[in-house]
This record gives sequence, C-alpha cells and structure tokens, in this order.
Amino acid sequence: MSEILNLREPGPREPTTPRSTGVVRRLALLPRDDVAVFRAALAVVALAVVNDAYLEPELGVTAGDHIVSGLVPLALVALLIAAANRLPALIRGWLAVFAGALSIVGGVADGVSHILADRLSGDDITAVLAGVAGVALVLVGITTLWRTRRSDGSRLRRAAIGLAILATTVLVVLPTAIAIIATHKARSPAASVALGRPHESVTLITSDGLKLHASYVPSRNGAAVIAFPGRSQPVPHARLLIRHGYGVLLLDRRGEGASEGDYNAFGWAGERDLRAAISYLRQRPDVEPDRIGGLGLSVGGELLLQTAAHTPALRAVVSEGAGQRSLAEHLDNPRVGKVQRWFTGMLAQTAAVAVLSNSTPPDSLADLVPQVAPRPVLLIQARRGNPDEVLNEVYDRAAGPSSERWVAQGGHTGALAAAPTEYQRRVVGFFDRTLRPGARQPR
Repeated sequence: MSEILNLREPGPREPTTPRSTGVVRRLALLPRDDVAVFRAALAVVALAVVNDAYLEPELGVTAGDHIVSGLVPLALVALLIAAANRLPALIRGWLAVFAGALSIVGGVADGVSHILADRLSGDDITAVLAGVAGVALVLVGITTLWRTRRSDGSRLRRAAIGLAILATTVLVVLPTAIAIIATHKARSPAASVALGRPHESVTLITSDGLKLHASYVPSRNGAAVIAFPGRSQPVPHARLLIRHGYGVLLLDRRGEGASEGDYNAFGWAGERDLRAAISYLRQRPDVEPDRIGGLGLSVGGELLLQTAAHTPALRAVVSEGAGQRSLAEHLDNPRVGKVQRWFTGMLAQTAAVAVLSNSTPPDSLADLVPQVAPRPVLLIQARRGNPDEVLNEVYDRAAGPSSERWVAQGGHTGALAAAPTEYQRRVVGFFDRTLRPGARQPR
C-alpha cells in the first residue's frame, strides 16, 4: 500500500510560449536575408513610381510634368537600396515598416480604389504590386526588429527610441500618407447632371492646355454663377440658383470626372480651372461680363477666394466651408498655439503634397482675401463643421467691410440641407444684390 501511495515528486514545469510571442517567432522564420527582401520590395515600389509618373500619366499630362514627383521618390528609394546593408538593423527595420506602410497607402489609393471605382488599367497593376511589396516591407521590418531586439537596453534608451518612433510616425509618416491620398485618389466617374432645366455640355481649355468637361444652364437674368467643385456636389445649390434665373456652370476640376490632369484634393493648381470657366462665361451671349459670381464648397470656396483675389472678373463670391489647405493657413489658425503650430504634421504634409503634385503651395488665404475687396464676399461657416473652419473668422476680419460671415446650422457644407429657407434668403439675396444690373461694388 505504501508503494501505491508513493507519489512521484513534481518536477519543474515546462515553459509555455505566449501566443503573441509564437506569432512573432513564426515571423522570424521568414527569409534570413532581410536586406535582399528589403531591396527587392523597394525595387517593385520604384517600378510603380516610374510607371505612374512617366509611362502612364493621366490624360493631358506628360512625363515632363512629373519631374519632381517622380525623381524625388525614386532618389529616396535608390538611397535606401544602396545603403541597406550599411544601416543598423534597428534603423533598417523601422525604415522598412515606414516605407511599407506608405507603399500600402499608395497601392490602395492609386490602385485598388481605382479598380473598384472605375476599371483596371496598366498603372493600377503596378500600384497594387507596390501595395503587396509594402506588406512584404512591413513584415520584413517587424522580423528584423524582432531578431535584433535587446533585452539589456536601459529604460532611458528604450524610452528615447520609442519617442523618436512616435514623433516620426506623427510628424512625417502619417502626413506623408495623407499627401499620397490627396494626390493619388482614384478618379471619380463623370457625374450625370440633372439640374431641372436643359443644360449644355461644354469643354473648357485651361491655360496649361487641359480639357475640362462642364455643364452649363443658360442665364435668364443676365448673370451667371460658377458652382464649384464638380458636377455632383453642388447640384442642389445650382438648382436653387437656376430657379431664380441665374446661369450656372458646373465643371469637373482637373483630375476629376471626365476632365484631364492630375488630381489634388487641396486644389493647388485649380485657379487655372476657374479662370477658364470665367473666360467661357464672359464670352456667352446670355451673360453680362460684369455679372459673374462664384459659389464654392470646401476647397471650391478656397479656390474661388484665391481666384477672386487675382482677377476682378469674379464680381462676388460665396465661400462655404473654407479652411486650410497648406501650412500657410495652419499658421493663421487662432486656436493653435504659436509654438504648437510648428510641431504638427502640416509641415511634412505640405512638403509632401508639393513634391507629389509638382507644384508650390498657394499663398495664405488670410493674405489673399484683402485683395478681393471692395468686391463682396459671403463666408459660410458651419456650426458643426471641420475644426479648421474657424479660419473663416480670420478671413472675415482680413477681408474688411466688404465681407460678411454666417455661422450656419449643419455640418461641413451642409447649410442648404440644414436650413434651406435661410440659405435661400442669404445666398440668393447676396447674388441678387451684388450681381444685379449696374450694381456698384462698395468702396
């Protein structure tokens, strides 16, 4: 009986592997030559850049228009490939993660979304391949970081590395990702326009030779308004003006709908589009040349203010939802501290957009709107709009007595839907006063 009750002494427990550690260890089974994978994935990304910038650019755009947006990314990729085996593993690992994340963003924005929105084209294939290469870069980066981890590092060193990674992510990587999306978003299909009255299909030619497609409803009162941007977003606003006798021109801006050119969400080159629209309206027999106004939503409002500052042909502007489009406006934001303004991602975002769009940032609207005076401006600021709509307070003060500001119900560019009667009274009344026959601008 004693032998039966004689239990074996318990031995040491076998170590268990946490599930998360097991996943990382499986990643470590990826190819040991992480430098080769790093270089190969970057080569695929370089191929996508070459194809997008030089081999298959947008309609109306030549390879010469993409010198900066092609050469700068290619130079950075070439530098990473050349220096790969000389970089410390820690730095190479994080660079792989960052480069991979940006490649994935580009692959989705320029490839996958375009295929879903329209159709498959040649540059979509290389964009998707770049996204796949981005996934490989992220994986090889994580693997490299796992293999080179140090358990004996001091807390101060680990904290410093963590802060550097966080700062790079917030101040550089995320803003650059926004810039990629802002300059490579899939082209929206051409909109079918139903404006309540017959319209004419129009082709506008910009000063840089692009063809823009537009729709125009002839004027019945001698005045015309450019409703901007696009041929779908401002349709309710256009119908309102058309019912009151105004001619209305809707146009697909460059890179959108059926229009040629490269897309830029912030509209940095869009003034040329509006100048082409103004030139068209000034030649219309149904429009008096000194009775042309503009109604802009969001970036459309920003561009109309900019264009009005540079040409007196635009006699009155309604700008709804204007905000910031570059570092210049960000620095004017009254709700951001003077020191804090510089420690945001807007600096990197503006630089990245400049490179990827082959253009320079426009001047600050706070500096431009005084040049619109004495022509009248109506600024519409949403009560529940984007945070940067607070800049309308700055623009209103800068424009002087010829400007008026309305804080409207609703969200961003939603004043008409939220308060249709008040919108009609204010906006149509504004154009009735400022674009009436023989109307004199205040001095």
